[in-house]
Amino acid sequence: MQVRSITLVRHGRTAYNKAGRIQGRVDIPLDATGQWQVEQTGRALRDLYVTSEPAARQLVVASDLTRAQQSAHAFADPLGLDVHVDGRLRERHFGDWEGMSMDELRAAFPDDFDLWMRGLGGEMRHRAESHAHAGARGWDALRDWSHRAGSDTDLFVFSHGALIENTIQEMYGIGERFPDFVSITSMRNAHWARLVDARIDEDDRWILVDYNHGPALADTPAWDDPGEAPGPGRVNRGDAQ
Repeated sequence: MQVRSITLVRHGRTAYNKAGRIQGRVDIPLDATGQWQVEQTGRALRDLYVTSEPAARQLVVASDLTRAQQSAHAFADPLGLDVHVDGRLRERHFGDWEGMSMDELRAAFPDDFDLWMRGLGGEMRHRAESHAHAGARGWDALRDWSHRAGSDTDLFVFSHGALIENTIQEMYGIGERFPDFVSITSMRNAHWARLVDARIDEDDRWILVDYNHGPALADTPAWDDPGEAPGPGRVNRGDAQ
């Protein structure tokens, strides 16, 4: 028995995201723009996968970091759903690089930064968690939660960009099959990936049907500047800093 779908959602924007700083496990909350983003995403997810499926159930799980939990509640609270917390879903650990900006890393560690950008592991010299380890714990969490409900349930998981990316790569054995593979594209803030049950006589087989999907507003300048948003979704420019 397992759920019929898994939706993996990246958290909304934080001050570190805006400044181009490595977050990793640093517990940074959403900024005003990030809160607005997850409200748009929560509404879109409800419209697409809840309102249109009145007989379905929803199970919501989030990383233990604040930004992911805030994002989960933006989706779950209007539905009266609990948000379950799982530390296995927290972001990949970036070691000594956490809190540093991209410009600072490039200046302080030019060779390792270049290796990291090319997917050759420069960050591993600075106590970062490996892609494989992050992906394994993420996949372990998904397997666990996907078996806690049945085929009438959709699982919504609110987590982090690198963790989601590494988890999907682990699910499909990409690193083992293609050792030189660098990375699938990281998701934007408050975007999601969706997997559906492959419906074969074997558990834990999933079809990736969507990746880096976001609300319609995500394709407009308003996504990073809600002062440009039309109608009631608009955010005061001063509040969005």
